[in-house]
Amino acid sequence: MPSENFERSLTVGRSPEECWGVLTDVGTVAGWVTVVGEVTEVEHLAAYTAVLTDQFGPFKLHADLDITVTDLDEGKSISFRAKGQDRQVATSIVVDGTLALEPGDGGTTIHVDGKWNVIGTVATMGSGTIRKKADTIMEEFFTAAAAELNA
Repeated sequence: MPSENFERSLTVGRSPEECWGVLTDVGTVAGWVTVVGEVTEVEHLAAYTAVLTDQFGPFKLHADLDITVTDLDEGKSISFRAKGQDRQVATSIVVDGTLALEPGDGGTTIHVDGKWNVIGTVATMGSGTIRKKADTIMEEFFTAAAAELNA
């Protein structure tokens, strides 16, 4: 079962309040990551659904995700669990993550950390392939966040 912890930070020139407003706008953030589509807000800062679509070698993944906020410190941090599966390719995905904002001199540091797990057919592609996809998702997120929050 491929799984891995992830952690990354970015310092931007905006206040924590401005960052929070952007980073909790799921429509905006979902647009930053190419594999995420069809995001629905069930309850603001509590529950969402999304579809994850990607190509893994010969497998076309189309996973329906339920995203639940597991901990919230309004304006400072949010933790979540995204869990779902693609029944066509018999693959389950779980991501537990936290986004935290740390105020600093003239800006904010955005910290993201967590762990992902992939079980099933796509997992046969190997942890290296899945890790590369996960790294691409993180890179897309942080590149777009830097562009948006340093503008």
